[in-house]
Amino acid sequence: MTGFAELLRSNRNYRYTWIGQVISEVGDHYNNIAVFSLVLANTGSGLVVAGILLARGCAVMLGGPIVGVLLDRMDRKRLMITSDLVRAVIALLFITGIPAGRTWLLYLLSGLLMFASPFFTSGRASILPSIANKEELHTANSLTQLTQWTTVMIGSFLGGTSVAGFGYKVAFLFNAFSFLFSALCIWQLRAPRGFRSDRSALTESRVVRPWHEYTEGLRYLRSTPLILGVGLVGVGWATGGGAAQILFSVFGEQVFQRGPAGIGVIWGCAGIGLVAGALFANYIGKRIRFETYKRVISICYVVHGGSYVLFSQAPTFVRALFFIGLSRAAVAVSSVLNTGQLLRHVSNDFRGRVFSTIETWTWATMMISMAVAGVFSDHVSPRTIGLWAGVLSSTTAIFWGWGNLSGRLPEPVLAGVQPEEVEVHGDPTV
Repeated sequence: MTGFAELLRSNRNYRYTWIGQVISEVGDHYNNIAVFSLVLANTGSGLVVAGILLARGCAVMLGGPIVGVLLDRMDRKRLMITSDLVRAVIALLFITGIPAGRTWLLYLLSGLLMFASPFFTSGRASILPSIANKEELHTANSLTQLTQWTTVMIGSFLGGTSVAGFGYKVAFLFNAFSFLFSALCIWQLRAPRGFRSDRSALTESRVVRPWHEYTEGLRYLRSTPLILGVGLVGVGWATGGGAAQILFSVFGEQVFQRGPAGIGVIWGCAGIGLVAGALFANYIGKRIRFETYKRVISICYVVHGGSYVLFSQAPTFVRALFFIGLSRAAVAVSSVLNTGQLLRHVSNDFRGRVFSTIETWTWATMMISMAVAGVFSDHVSPRTIGLWAGVLSSTTAIFWGWGNLSGRLPEPVLAGVQPEEVEVHGDPTV
């Protein structure tokens, strides 16, 4: 924790980025709670909730190619600020969807909000090596993801309390304010080399061929086995992770019959697991070599999938909470370590396309997983769906382990940082 405090104290750019992240992501969860609560209050339909989740997923999937190209073509800082300002306007428009009979607006606005979001989230990942030096990069990555998961707990709790006490309008107003605050924070960032991937002027060929740039990014991703492998890890997790988004509510409400409080406790324990996993990953990240890192990823997905299976079959609520926390801790370790590898090895010229493409793949797979779980939920018990979700997620360990043992995941040339800037701490035999 002292490393986090020192980073925030000494690195002005990261401090502003982090403060903006805290406020804007808390605001995101205000929006989530308000939208889903509003939908259930106005329609009483869980199917509409699933529809809004799918609308959000479709928007991310469709926006992915555009986001990646623009982040690698334009000033990333300006795109992030634009994303915040656009999302602030959209957040305000949610107020018009409060009256009953305007549910269609919630579909539309949810999609637009999520379409604009990757410009910020993938942009933030892309600029991290520009605002954190060689000693800070691992800590900055760990703290960014730790903060993301901590705001799930804080934002969900505060959002629920706010909606219950002050209504939907206040929640949407705070969400809009959070984006404006974030834009102000990002505006404060300064870097000697700026925040473009390529400072040269755009040629006519590049301007009129954005699809060529996107496919060029795909070829780059495919040409580097480790980077492709990290992307496919996200896909493997999402095969069961999408279903989990629905099952958390089902298990809290129906399986364990704990009502809304049960749903909140399950999400809370999942958040605790994510925070614990991020802290552990931050500790080991600088102490393990590349070969050990690859073995840790396999272990993480065995633990994740196995724990989720045990969660789905747990006879008591307390055991279910323990196993969901353990499952999410393993996911967090994998996420922090994998993102760290991307930051070290992805070229600055391709960073926007790589991060946005991986986000698109993950969301697309989650959509399919959510849809399949929704269809089967009318015919199969939640415990059975949960069991298969855990099994599917754990297969990631098999394919990653096979790639590692067969020599298909060599360490790429360092690109996110210079080779002479890299230091490995700890026992070299680890």
